[in-house]
Amino acid sequence: MGVSTTVTVSRPEDGTALVTVDRPPVNALPVQDWFDLADAVRAAGRDPGVRCVVLAAAGRGFNAGVDIKEMRRTPGHAALLGANRGCYEAFAAVYDCEVPVVAAVQGHCLGGGIGLVGNADAIVASDDATFGLPELDRGALGAATHLARLVPPHLMRTLYYTSRTVTAAELHRHGSVWAVVPRDEVLTTALALAGEIAAKDGYLLRLAKAAINGIDPVDVHRSYRFEQGFTFEANLSGVADRHRDAFARNRGNRRNSTPADGPERGRSADTPGTSTTGAGTPGAHPPRADTPGTDAPGGKPS
Repeated sequence: MGVSTTVTVSRPEDGTALVTVDRPPVNALPVQDWFDLADAVRAAGRDPGVRCVVLAAAGRGFNAGVDIKEMRRTPGHAALLGANRGCYEAFAAVYDCEVPVVAAVQGHCLGGGIGLVGNADAIVASDDATFGLPELDRGALGAATHLARLVPPHLMRTLYYTSRTVTAAELHRHGSVWAVVPRDEVLTTALALAGEIAAKDGYLLRLAKAAINGIDPVDVHRSYRFEQGFTFEANLSGVADRHRDAFARNRGNRRNSTPADGPERGRSADTPGTSTTGAGTPGAHPPRADTPGTDAPGGKPS
């Protein structure tokens, strides 16, 4: 991996690698950051001294998807192709990592965040964490494959069609979140779980990861690629651009009337009518585009 100012790797404990994403203000990632994240996770998993990887993020939220501003200002389809491919690579890197991956999630986990967390082996979340796919509100599709790994099928469909979010507590009830803790305890709890895993034999852990992936009933790579085909159809039809433009206009209007910044608000699935963080997501698997990124609120192209 080249030098990245967004993705860093450290070794806080013996046998554990910590991959941290830091892209203010909301961790909405431009194209190159998705590739850098994929490279970092893959490299950590290949390290013979690493037996577990913790995937974390700095700031108020875990991930807000892709950078919509980059999508809108880049001529042609370069940013779309790059973001979709980058998301595919990052999600795949988490799933295919040679050792277990523990996701440490605080605040919003939206769009591309769902792709990362859904492919992780274990999840620790803060008590204020919310999870969702606001794709339809952004003119996008994708990551239903990964949301389906977090919630039952009919709930996944309802969340997808409504762009609602669910809380960490609800995912804990469904069994997909290992622990729900106060925000300031998320990383320490995730590292403790990773330490417990890393105490096992590294060779056996790698065999276990390969075996569990091998019996997975859904091929997550093929399934996500299938979704991405519809993402491109939405973009070629012009529908995606209309929704992205409307999203940007609405955010601009809200910023003029309120100082608050961050992912757009959406309704929570388990608390109808309440506000929770919501923002964009990712997409497909075409040629890599090294399009420079910007800090911007989340959204998704795919």
